[in-house]
Amino acid sequence: QVQLVESGGGSVQPGGSLRLSCAASGNIFSIWAMGWYRQAPGKQRELVATVTSTSGTNYADSVEARFTISRDNAKNTVYLQMNRLKPEDTAVYYCYADVSEGRGLMPYDYWGQGTQVTVSS
Repeated sequence: QVQLVESGGGSVQPGGSLRLSCAASGNIFSIWAMGWYRQAPGKQRELVATVTSTSGTNYADSVEARFTISRDNAKNTVYLQMNRLKPEDTAVYYCYADVSEGRGLMPYDYWGQGTQVTVSS
């Protein structure tokens, strides 16, 4: 089994910054992609950003140039630096990791429990 534990959510005023972290632990042989999704009240979960094992990144248009995703492979941790936050960024943020639990085994998606980000004046 693999566990993902998120931290760093909270409340901030518009224009502020937050940094989310998500650490994976457990039966990990290798981690392929990692990333973040978010879900606002009454809306579907949407992709925020992803990062590959070689640090290739992909962002939703709505967060491009404001958010930065990164990972520390030695710590099995993914980060999301969020700058110039807007009220529409308010959501529960979920991290995920594509984890292989053994040589030759295909990766499986594991998810964190979610962390609330609220942007309000």
